[in-house]
Amino acid sequence: MIRYIIKRILTVIPVFLGVSVLVFGFVRLIPGDPATVMLGERATKENVALVRERLGLNLPVHQQYLLFLSHALRGDLGTSVLRGEKVTTELIRRFPATIELTLGAILVALIVGIPAGVISAVRRGSLFDAVSMLGALTGVSMPIFWLGLMMIFLFSVVLRVLPTGGRLPAGMNFTPITNLLVLDSLLKGDMVAFIESLRHLAMPALALGTIPMAIIARMTRASMLEVLGQDYIRTAHAKGLRPSTVVVRHALRNAWLPVITVVGLQVGRLLSGAILTETVFSWPGIGRWLVDAIYARDYPIVQGVTLTISLVFVGVNLLVDILYAFVDPRIRFD
Repeated sequence: MIRYIIKRILTVIPVFLGVSVLVFGFVRLIPGDPATVMLGERATKENVALVRERLGLNLPVHQQYLLFLSHALRGDLGTSVLRGEKVTTELIRRFPATIELTLGAILVALIVGIPAGVISAVRRGSLFDAVSMLGALTGVSMPIFWLGLMMIFLFSVVLRVLPTGGRLPAGMNFTPITNLLVLDSLLKGDMVAFIESLRHLAMPALALGTIPMAIIARMTRASMLEVLGQDYIRTAHAKGLRPSTVVVRHALRNAWLPVITVVGLQVGRLLSGAILTETVFSWPGIGRWLVDAIYARDYPIVQGVTLTISLVFVGVNLLVDILYAFVDPRIRFD
């Protein structure tokens, strides 16, 4: 098992180098000169040249990449061109908000999607199966920004039960520890902050979780249908085992692999695709920060955020590979 894990970890190294090259290269393809953007269109050529020299943009591309890679390996993602702030510092402050939103969304998707998929497979062709799969199709097709606006109108404007956005009420005095507000409020024993953080998280997490919820439900149903048709399932029924035991211990356990794969991919997608949700609900994560940096041609922010998201995606896939070995022992022996 240890050997299998080490082999998987070693495969991450070339992936990291490839990701760093792609991030560095694609950022350089963005039209516009960051020095000109920072100084304005009326800046003199001398001032632009000075800024380019300070940012290292006058160096050959391969030297810029090596400089970027060496700094990234030390945890230094550069300094924002426009604001002059350390990208790593701002990333540490903002990224927990995106992580909290992603975890909330994937938790909603798992709680609803997996039971819906299992029940739909067991009761194939029933009314529940038709309704749940129709709901899954609707969840995949519905734009998140439209759903978010409709949820704000219903729950905040009409019913007045949930806040429109943000992470805590304006003016609430709370000093975070990890900047994961739900966790921090529990660690501090502040139940008021805990309830308020959950109320602010509810709508964004539900809106962001609709698409992965639908995908997980459909994948769980398809995987369960394939397993339920196997001979050992019929043998388990013939031995007189309870239907719930057959479904949970025999069918669902062997249907996990495709579901785990989809969940891992959805976590990575949520981390990189929460931009619209963060914008609609005024969620102070990295999504909107990244969009503003792209418009401003702020290379260090774009590179730092994109590289961080890519590494998290790679890390999630590594975790999925390791989970494979626990779920199916044949994988680690192969």
